Amino acid sequence: MRNVQRILAATLVAALAMGPSPVQASVEWRGWDAGLEEARRLNRPILVDVYTQWCGWCKRMDRDVYSRPDVRDYLAGKFVTIKIDAEAKTPAHYEGHDHTSRSLAALFRVTGYPTTLFLRPDGKHLVNVPGYVEADSFMHLLRYVGDGYLDRGVTWEDFRSEVKP
Repeated sequence: MRNVQRILAATLVAALAMGPSPVQASVEWRGWDAGLEEARRLNRPILVDVYTQWCGWCKRMDRDVYSRPDVRDYLAGKFVTIKIDAEAKTPAHYEGHDHTSRSLAALFRVTGYPTTLFLRPDGKHLVNVPGYVEADSFMHLLRYVGDGYLDRGVTWEDFRSEVKP
């Protein structure tokens, strides 16, 4: 019993010495079906990151954009986030049909990577944003969708001129 107590005490001391656990380094990604269900339940728009394993710009988007605390926090508070590999055969369901991640990318006319899709809470398509987007510009784009400007009919050009990053 004494050995168990010593082990527990040593483990506790080691844990305290390491300090608090690190802050989440990236976005909490969901799978397609779970993400759509969560968006419906929470009535939140959906951001879908469409990537491939070999895509260098996709990796850079993860490293430089999605890992930024302001982007991560905004996404966590306003969106449901889904990540799909455009070349995978992961099963997915959309609008009453069976798909794979690959066929979903084709359905949404994704032709380059990364591509960010924005969907309404019910899963209806809003817009595709192809390519890598620098973090400050990406935050501005997130606010355009997440704060409801797009839904209110404000054009992107008007939003950019009226609402500064």
